[in-house]
Parts: sequence; structure tokens; C-alpha cells
Amino acid sequence: MKLLPKESMPREKLLSHGPQALTDAELLAIFLRTGTQGMNVLALSDHLIKEFGSLRKLFSADLSSFCHHKGLGVAKYVQLQAVLEMTQRYLAEALQRGEALTSPEQTKLYLSGLLRDKQREEFFVLFLDNQHRVICGEPLFQGTIDSASVYPREIVKRALEHNAAALILAHNHPSGIAEPSQSDRRITRRICDALALVDIRVLDHFVVGDGEIVSFAERGWI
Repeated sequence: MKLLPKESMPREKLLSHGPQALTDAELLAIFLRTGTQGMNVLALSDHLIKEFGSLRKLFSADLSSFCHHKGLGVAKYVQLQAVLEMTQRYLAEALQRGEALTSPEQTKLYLSGLLRDKQREEFFVLFLDNQHRVICGEPLFQGTIDSASVYPREIVKRALEHNAAALILAHNHPSGIAEPSQSDRRITRRICDALALVDIRVLDHFVVGDGEIVSFAERGWI
């Protein structure tokens, strides 16, 4: 990093303009800190992102795939996993500190980070009180590579156990395509109808794909 012109050094750029001004390669360079023989850290970062296909794919790589690349190793893998877990816990804490949910975008960000890279379909529920504060969140159902068996009765049971007044549903599509299927819409209607019998509302159902997340509420389906 010290061999780079000051105006191109990621740390200085971040301090001057904020992290949002950095490219993916520049952010990764700050994490890696050093390059390899014959390749400075920015060049290495750019090379790795191209090799993996994206920053996200690099982050979701398993230990073997990660360490297979020059400039990466077990220590970097452990460090990266710790950073990712801290990020997830930060987002979870922002939702679960007892404050009312006022930002759909923050909820999307949390659910996307939680579900996007799952290899199998997972159905997740956020349980809320009557002021729309998060009581807790639970993965209730897990499926095969392309489906999950979802039982409305079990959701009602858990909602009553938590004394929830409202719910937010979410599940991922391992295919990467976030567009809800007809079966997604049917099961959502069944869940809404079942919960309505005990006076519990479903505020939204998010479907998480590779690069997007679809909201049933925004589509007018809830």
C-alpha cells in the first residue's frame, strides 16, 4: 500500500470521502492489507474479484475454494468470517433492540444478508409486538434445493407462544431468482388467513434472490 500514490490509497480515500466512495477492489484491499510478490494489494484485490466473479462470491466461498487462490489463506478466511458475522450481528441488533420497525430497507438488508447465500430454501419469521417492535426472529422451515414445506399451523403456534401481534415472513430462492412463484403466493394467503383467525397480521413477505429482494406488500399482495 505504501508504494501506491497517496491519492489512490484506499485508506486515505475512505477517510477523505467515506467508505461508499470506494470500489469493491479498494474495500477488499483495505481488508487484505498487503499484496503478493509482483502484485500490489489493489491489483491483487481486483484479480481476486475477477477470479471469484464478484465480491459477494468471494465472501461466500468455502475454506478450500478461498485458500486455493494466491494471496489468501486460513488466517484471512477466519478474519473474513469474523467480519461477516459481526456485520450480521450488527444488523440483527439494530432490529432486535426493542425499537419499532420504521425502515423497510433496513429489514430488507437484514433478511437479505441472512438468507441470500443459503444453499437450501429457508423460511424465516420475524415476530413483532403490537408496536411493531421485534420480539425475535426464527427460521421455521428448511427445504430441499428448490422448495420448503411450510405449515401455517406451526407459524400460528409459534406466534401465540411469542405473544406476537404481527409477523414479517421471508424466504430465499436458491436459484437466485427472487420473483415469487404462484405457490409462494398461495402459501402466503393461507398463512395470512390462519393468523387472521387469532387476530395476528402479516405485514410483509420478502422473497430473497441473488441480487434483489421482492416485497409482497410493495406488490400490493398483502
